Amino acid sequence: MTARTTGHPDLTRADAGLTFFSTWRVGSPERAKAAVDAIAHAWEGRPWPHAGLLSYSVHEGVGADEGALMHHSQWRDEVAYDDFFRGLSDSTGNGRDERNAEIDAAVPGIERLGLYRTRRYRSGGLADPDAVPGLIVLTRTAFGAPDADRQRAWVDAAFEAAEGGGPLSFGDVRAHFHLSLDGATVVTYAEWTGAEARGAALAVPGVTGRYRLALSLVPGPAA
Repeated sequence: MTARTTGHPDLTRADAGLTFFSTWRVGSPERAKAAVDAIAHAWEGRPWPHAGLLSYSVHEGVGADEGALMHHSQWRDEVAYDDFFRGLSDSTGNGRDERNAEIDAAVPGIERLGLYRTRRYRSGGLADPDAVPGLIVLTRTAFGAPDADRQRAWVDAAFEAAEGGGPLSFGDVRAHFHLSLDGATVVTYAEWTGAEARGAALAVPGVTGRYRLALSLVPGPAA
């Protein structure tokens, strides 16, 4: 079964071999809320789709990013996601297409803007386990050509700059750096405490969206 939780996903969990980010444009805050409700209904009304899916969360845009939704999912490996994508889930009618069809019927006209397949490379920030992010800032740094060594070197340099007193780019809670599987992009998921940190978040270069958690789903106990 599928369970809803109020907590943010644990981006550092060791069993997550693959992390996906995608964005939907829905047009307005009201349609974004309706889409979140439709996603919740489509997912909570079905069994958890695959044992290889570890968590799925939806974040709604804030400020200039209102009317957008950012999806974050953690998978055991690529095989698990490919099973879900092709409809080879753990029960009939429980795949990706069936869920999206129900969501699209409730909120027509959703624009799906792409999907990034990534693996988390490094995380940094506060060690306080009780720090709760109120704002998520997503950035994407693209390189001219696929280069896995350059991806890692870019992230390592960001850590070295911060340790040397360089500009703050990790959020005021923590940040998680993900390398796209095609070697062309670094996706940074930075956690901030909330509205009071928004001014600092606006200064981070390469920002592609600012979000707050709207829905967090995990596998529930077996029926």
